[in-house]
Amino acid sequence: MTSRTTTRTRTGLLATAVAAALAVTATGPAGAAPVSTNGPAAAVRFVAHLDLNDGQRPENITLEPGGGAVVTFAYSRQVARITPDGRVHVLTTLPEPPAGSVTPALTSPFLGGVVRTHDGTLYFLYATGSSDLTGLWRLRPGGTPQRIAALPADGLPNGLALDERGGLLYAADSVLGTIWRVPVSGGTPTAWSTAPELAADGFLGANGIKVHDGAVWVSNLDRGTVLRVPVTRRGTAGPVQTRATGLVDIDDFAFTGRGDTLLAAINKDNEVARVEPGGRHTVVLTAADGLQGPTSLAVRGSTAYVASAAYFTDDDPNLLSARIVPGA
Repeated sequence: MTSRTTTRTRTGLLATAVAAALAVTATGPAGAAPVSTNGPAAAVRFVAHLDLNDGQRPENITLEPGGGAVVTFAYSRQVARITPDGRVHVLTTLPEPPAGSVTPALTSPFLGGVVRTHDGTLYFLYATGSSDLTGLWRLRPGGTPQRIAALPADGLPNGLALDERGGLLYAADSVLGTIWRVPVSGGTPTAWSTAPELAADGFLGANGIKVHDGAVWVSNLDRGTVLRVPVTRRGTAGPVQTRATGLVDIDDFAFTGRGDTLLAAINKDNEVARVEPGGRHTVVLTAADGLQGPTSLAVRGSTAYVASAAYFTDDDPNLLSARIVPGA
């Protein structure tokens, strides 16, 4: 995430790996050199070119059955569906905050992480600097948005992860350096982890977040790290494990399969990196492939979807897809 202008200083992404080594391969737009890969070539496909003038800067993404995607538009306060043929349908617009409200770190109201349950219910995070609106929101199919959990107005709820089996949601607060846990039914949030590894170091800390293989995984934007926080038998947070370092400006991330290989969106550098279980990372997509400040990723099967908000380029916010293929 970033501010409406260029106040954002760091971003990135993370993804998990399948048991075998994986590589994202792509051939960029006409005239662009293909990304270096270890497997058969796979073309990048633009799912949608979005409207900068309408504030269509996608901050986070969740996938729908049938090939569609739902995104949050960070500063237009909108949740929207992007169909497989690239059409954009606004599902809801969140209320404007009271006059004088200032969102921590970003100033403007910010719509962050979004997840989807099997019945089509959407959950998303909204930060405004005001206590009446900041928190976790829910949108049921055909319904209206409802805040189901209040979060601190002096924080910045950013990434959101779903444990559907456990009926829990985890929210990463980038300003307070906290992982909040909330039941999907709503209620009072629990500060599940406030480990020092989650804290900011100048701008924003805990950012992207995923539930994977018995743990909550988090990226720290300022520190360029990927962290694994085990879920204990009692459901509490175990000791933080640092799984990768040196990922400057890491934003959101997505796992590629059942293992611990990751794909990460590096916003300011217009890159997607593959992060292997040992922490080694390799750039696999760049601006030459159409990236314009990638903010988030989602993976379904052998396809990775990358949302770009063009925070720094102010050119072509978009959603593209690339095929994940086995590496050599």
